[in-house]
Amino acid sequence: MGSWGFLSNHGRVLLLLAHDPGMRLRDIASSLGITERSAFGIIADLTAAGYLSKRKDGRRNHYQIQVHQPLPEPTSRERTVGEVLALLAGPGTGLDPG
Repeated sequence: MGSWGFLSNHGRVLLLLAHDPGMRLRDIASSLGITERSAFGIIADLTAAGYLSKRKDGRRNHYQIQVHQPLPEPTSRERTVGEVLALLAGPGTGLDPG
């Protein structure tokens, strides 16, 4: 069997940001083994789709996951992003969909 991952890079970025909302693009890219340009594209995708909001904090960005958003998969619409990330990320991440 070939190499594969359980989560897409988009999902993995959300997990990283659940643990550290102030994570830099450079660190996201390094953690996932992708380029900074790819990390920037993923952040842009997630922001445009409404899964992330970002605000400037000095020279850095601070990201907030929009936990109320439904999952993008049509078969999983009854679950929110926050519910799934809370399951995967574990306690202490502050992901409260309520």
